[in-house]
Amino acid sequence: MRVKCDAQELSLIAGLALALALPACSTAPWPDDADHARSIAPERVKQIDRTDFADARRDTPSESAQALAKKRFEGVEKVDISLEECRQSALEHNLDLKVSRYDPAIARESEAAEEARFESVFTLRTLWSEQDQATTLATSSSQSNRQSIEPGVRIPLRTGGTASVSLPVARNKVDNPFSTLPESYSSDLQFSLSHELLRNAGRRANTAQLRIAGYNRQASQAQTKLEAIRQLAAVDRSYWRLYQAKRLLDVRQQQYELAAAQLERAQRRFNAGAAAEIEVTRAEAGIADRLEAIILAQNDVLTQQRELKRIINTPGLTIDTTTVVQPTTQPDPVRYEFDTKGLADAAVANRMEMLDLELRLAADAATIALERNRALPLLSLDYSYRINGIGGSTQDSFRTLERNDYADWSLGLNAEIPIGNEQAKSRIREAILRRLQRLGSKEARELAIRQEVLAAVDQIEASWQRILAARQSVILNTRTLQAEQRQFDVGNSTSTNVLDAAAKLADAQSAEVKAIADYQIAQVDLAFASGTLLGAGKVELTDVDRPTFDTPDPDEKIGGI
Repeated sequence: MRVKCDAQELSLIAGLALALALPACSTAPWPDDADHARSIAPERVKQIDRTDFADARRDTPSESAQALAKKRFEGVEKVDISLEECRQSALEHNLDLKVSRYDPAIARESEAAEEARFESVFTLRTLWSEQDQATTLATSSSQSNRQSIEPGVRIPLRTGGTASVSLPVARNKVDNPFSTLPESYSSDLQFSLSHELLRNAGRRANTAQLRIAGYNRQASQAQTKLEAIRQLAAVDRSYWRLYQAKRLLDVRQQQYELAAAQLERAQRRFNAGAAAEIEVTRAEAGIADRLEAIILAQNDVLTQQRELKRIINTPGLTIDTTTVVQPTTQPDPVRYEFDTKGLADAAVANRMEMLDLELRLAADAATIALERNRALPLLSLDYSYRINGIGGSTQDSFRTLERNDYADWSLGLNAEIPIGNEQAKSRIREAILRRLQRLGSKEARELAIRQEVLAAVDQIEASWQRILAARQSVILNTRTLQAEQRQFDVGNSTSTNVLDAAAKLADAQSAEVKAIADYQIAQVDLAFASGTLLGAGKVELTDVDRPTFDTPDPDEKIGGI
């Protein structure tokens, strides 16, 4: 049906189209706050608050420092925990390890996305068109309309091409009185192939990104394993540092008790008239000196305890709880003799940093090959074969298609040759340089690992010798203290000499505790340097579950909005 419009109607239609088009061309049509990022409260980034400790101020208590130090751990809940329990809790609840475990899952999805590039695609194209054209020939159509639908399947090829199959079906209607079929139906079957012959051609070139994604996934697994080893080693170190802090607190308390015993002896001798009052004063000063050491040791226990709580992150035993952690695993220092060269070789083979570098180097090799392929000229082959069917009805068109009376094909080549090609050459050189840089990093890392192993072995041997020396010093200083106490009882020594002997004994005991703790930590360092864990238990890491599509989208929540 012919539609006629006069000039006024055409002007009205053009004005309406312009009115509808202008808002679409503006920079912000129909603005909405949801289009922009949420704004935080301005005072959060512009205002600096001040802290006043007036509310926390307390009057100086009448209690003595001795009473305050004694009450610091009184009535506090205590929990016994072994080293194995700490390791288990860290594997389950450590936050840094939880974050690291998502990296392999993310890399796995990246690899899956690369694999999905070769999935077939169902295509569907529909068209409805009407034409009304002026013509000077009575044999030409001035009006026509066409409705078509074209379902098909597009298949990406791993060799560097795309194959497709489609079945376009259309209805055409024209007003040409000389047309054999004023209303016709066409049904065609079309096969097409487009394939690269040089650049991006070949299975290796088209699957390079998939291989690189696979190397990255395995590298992320190596990094996660390294993080697990690092966190478990941190658990061991923190555990033995807490053990050391508690033992040092015991030594300080024992030193305080020795000073208190000396005060009693001095008081008895003064009361008996066998010693001057200065001996009592010296003993009281010794007690006061020991109080500060106890307070500092208590604070060190709290600090090390809080660090262990942070790493293991056990529910109900978080850093803000006052529960006292009691280590139950005791050290068992024995001497070891190591094959340092064998240990260093095993460390280079086991360390996850070396595996990560190997995987990165493999990815670099794939990248270099890919960039070399991309530097080739672009030459593509296009081929299509089409079987045509037409008739006065859809059935007639399919019958014609089935008889295959009408077919056509086409074959073509497209070429693109860069002049100079410097951009591609630069990318190749960049990929080669990155690989050479990583090779240098690999050699430097191997040297650093060997150094760490040798240093850890030396530390173990030095700590063992320190243990032996400290134990001998404890024995001798114990005898010295006992001798000074006997001399004081008979009036041949002073409180100062007794307290000095007690202080030297405490120093020797502290040195022994530190040497034992350092010996345990040195074993942890050696296990970490060799890429293993200290102890007989093995750890197997599990993958993070893939999220489902039922998982709700996270809200963009920011505090202070």
